[in-house]
Amino acid sequence: MLERIRRIAIIGSTGSIGRQALEIIASDRRRFHACALAAASSADKLIEQARAFRPEFVALAKPPADMASIAAALPDGTRLLTGPSAAEDAVRQSRPDMVLTALVGSAGLAPTLAAIDVKADLAIANKESLVMAGAVVMPTAKKAGINVLPVDSEHSALFQCLLGHRHRDIRRVVITASGGPFRDWPIDRIQSASVQQALNHPTWQMGPKITIDSATLMNKALEIIEAHWLFDVPAEQIDVLIHPESIVHGMVEFRDGSVLAQMGTPSMTTPIGFAMYYPERAAQAWGLLDLAKVGTLHFSAIDPARHPAIALGYDVIRRGGTAGAVLNGANETAVAAFLDGRIAFGQIIPIVRDVLNQAQLTSEIDKDVLLAADALARRRADERVEQLQQSTHPRPARG
Repeated sequence: MLERIRRIAIIGSTGSIGRQALEIIASDRRRFHACALAAASSADKLIEQARAFRPEFVALAKPPADMASIAAALPDGTRLLTGPSAAEDAVRQSRPDMVLTALVGSAGLAPTLAAIDVKADLAIANKESLVMAGAVVMPTAKKAGINVLPVDSEHSALFQCLLGHRHRDIRRVVITASGGPFRDWPIDRIQSASVQQALNHPTWQMGPKITIDSATLMNKALEIIEAHWLFDVPAEQIDVLIHPESIVHGMVEFRDGSVLAQMGTPSMTTPIGFAMYYPERAAQAWGLLDLAKVGTLHFSAIDPARHPAIALGYDVIRRGGTAGAVLNGANETAVAAFLDGRIAFGQIIPIVRDVLNQAQLTSEIDKDVLLAADALARRRADERVEQLQQSTHPRPARG
């Protein structure tokens, strides 16, 4: 008996995760069909993907002025959706079996919630949705009876280690971190690192925002919060270890002292494929791990002085409510300011910390409350960036 083709909507199809997911679909069209593709602004790449995969819908959040040429370039049967809600509309209209959310930032929240509304399994690479709205996403998904499958390599690892085990037997979960490009730098030198240096990740090839988060280790703060919501574990049962080889992606220690670890080459193909094929495991001949060739694995504890962002992840879990939305909004704004050359690398985390500490948090949350908290955090972070710029380059007095 032939298995029904799984219809997948890829939100963020022109990014690294989305492109790798499409490679899997291209290699196994008897199992998968890309029914919807969504991007922020990469119209040319989206058109190219549409011609190759012929989805029913493509979505552009920020389309160029020449809309007619885009529509004309699409294959017959592919409908173009545009505007801020285009990705969400594509999810709702395409009737997917699974939605892979691979957008970066808070833009992934609405499509994530839409996936739950249409009862599609959720393969989530957009960690910000859980950071902002884990208290909404996870209970709603459970009520809808859908699978929430983490695509981040660390959370996919924890998910795999926890399969078949009782929640009450968990002593702690361990997320690993490569340490980023500055893991061996003196702390004082890190503060003035350039954009080019911060984007030079030693292990992973990622987009600029995620790469900067890896350099500050804010990505691990976000992943701590994500693990809290995905696996229902408190802050004190989540740990982070520096692991430069990026071979062990996550570990679970059980109360009897046993530790299960998931290992693999530092490639996103494995966790993406795991989510897409779940509950099966697809055979692959690429990216196989040769431990003899790897030789030695190293682990070290987090240094709070070197990695101050980590504490913010635990702080958000303990504060609850809108704290995650504030953290995420402030961080996205500060990272963008650094990439634009407006602030120094060492100012990113202090800006985020200041905004979080000064925020008036709300415990009763829904989508609108979270988006409002996110927007306010962005404004506060922008104000702090402006203050820092003026203190560095004060404007000349008038008159």
